[in-house]
Amino acid sequence: MKKIASSFFFLTFLIQLGFSQRDLNHEPPSQLGFDEAFINQQVDSIMQMGIDSLAFPGAQILVAKNDTVIFHKAYGYHTYDNLQAVALNDLYDLASVTKISGPLPALMKLVDERKLDLDVPFSTYWEPWSKRKDKKDLTLREILAHQAGLVPYIVFLNEVVRKNGKVKRRFVHETSGKRFQGQVYDGLYINDRFERKMNRIINRSKVSDDKKYLYSGLTFLIFPSLIEQLTGTDYQTYLEENFYEPLGCETLGYLPEVKNYDNEIVPTEVDSLFRKTLVKGWVHDENASLKGGVSGNAGLFATADDLAKLMLFYQNYGNVDGKQLISAETVKEFTEVQFPENENRRGLGFDKPLLNNSEFPLEEAYPSPLASSKSFGHSGFTGTFVWADPENKLTYIFLSNRVYPSRDHQKLYSLGIREALQDVFYRAEQR
Repeated sequence: MKKIASSFFFLTFLIQLGFSQRDLNHEPPSQLGFDEAFINQQVDSIMQMGIDSLAFPGAQILVAKNDTVIFHKAYGYHTYDNLQAVALNDLYDLASVTKISGPLPALMKLVDERKLDLDVPFSTYWEPWSKRKDKKDLTLREILAHQAGLVPYIVFLNEVVRKNGKVKRRFVHETSGKRFQGQVYDGLYINDRFERKMNRIINRSKVSDDKKYLYSGLTFLIFPSLIEQLTGTDYQTYLEENFYEPLGCETLGYLPEVKNYDNEIVPTEVDSLFRKTLVKGWVHDENASLKGGVSGNAGLFATADDLAKLMLFYQNYGNVDGKQLISAETVKEFTEVQFPENENRRGLGFDKPLLNNSEFPLEEAYPSPLASSKSFGHSGFTGTFVWADPENKLTYIFLSNRVYPSRDHQKLYSLGIREALQDVFYRAEQR
């Protein structure tokens, strides 16, 4: 009884200081029924193996049960010279985790408000596609489930860099100017008209007649413009006002290099093709960089805490502090498998476990075979991974810079490190 009373007075004290449910609660794993010794031994062992194998120079893991963080620990360093240790409040380039952290909540809200319909042609909203025979009938549901037959990726850098490695001056300048507002990197600015060129190329891209699961990030490049068109609000402002501020996500956003955060920003890859230096503080993905760092496919940076707040918001089906930012019905629809009959595991924007994932051994599963079929998340090229399990009330965040110093580092995948770490927490609760 004393413990309950003291907890109540402590919570009252926090509220008086201006805290709310948006601030993450922390408890030791043992307080919520987990085998703490097992977690520490297993996680430390897997992470040391990852660092020793050069899967990444450093990384961090955050796990929450219900709405309480039970584990948050950093390992290793920003780079292999072991100069800057990983800290719990470091900012990471989220890569494709941007897709479910930026445009997707906005699209869900627009579906909620009936400004978007998942099952009418996307060309209803994106007018250039109404003139494209192979695109005019594609629906947003097919697009978000990667079932539309769109080209997976277009290397727009080929439009900017010559075969001899020189940058085309009509597209990229070393100083900003009237027509060069978007910043690609320190001392690199993109022509404002280049985004229109990217859109034209996307509009003219081929569509496969074979409608099967094929991951494509193309439309995420144009979603920010669509969101601005439908809301009449700047894309970044819309995200801040409708999601990041209500969730208490203080660092989740684009272009961290210009925001003067105290947080250290973890570097990504040594870029030998375009920026000719170690990429740090600016988006790693070249397509997002050519959009001035603000895109729907990549470009967001965040701390593990802020990602946990977002994923808990999804895990609670759109609810935060008792307020429904997105209807539970819409979140549930987006997090359900859409085309299982086509052997497509995807939700709408969200990744899902492999079909029949629970039947596989850990080595063949994705993610942990103990994750429920209702769980969902996304991974990122830079070595990021987020996952929420509403059935087991378990949220898992893994952040690394596996692309340092080169994207050729593939051990994070081949060793199944992220899945193995996630699996530890499911097993620790069952012990």
